[in-house]
Amino acid sequence: MEEFEHISVEKTFELLSAKKAKYVDIRDEQSFEQAHVEDSFHLTNGSLQQFMSNTEFDMPIIVGCYHGISSQQAAQFLIHQGFDEVYSMDGGFEAWRTNYPVVSSIENNE
Repeated sequence: MEEFEHISVEKTFELLSAKKAKYVDIRDEQSFEQAHVEDSFHLTNGSLQQFMSNTEFDMPIIVGCYHGISSQQAAQFLIHQGFDEVYSMDGGFEAWRTNYPVVSSIENNE
């Protein structure tokens, strides 16, 4: 793959459910903590080296952002870093959350 490809939320759900891809979320920390795709990796400038060190380059990577725009640039960046198969999820997290479950990193202290 020389360029990233687009992927639907439905296909993303299928691949993640089968554990055949890794989802990375590039939204800001507060948004990620409030709600994110289960088992997703919060990819930031600060976590990039950790991600690259701990992820196989032949593992399919799906990049998500808010609406599926910023993830395209991040997906292309990961292709340039040597990942074989990278996707940008169309519609982003907003499209995901209307159809599929999300998890939160914020503990409820009530």
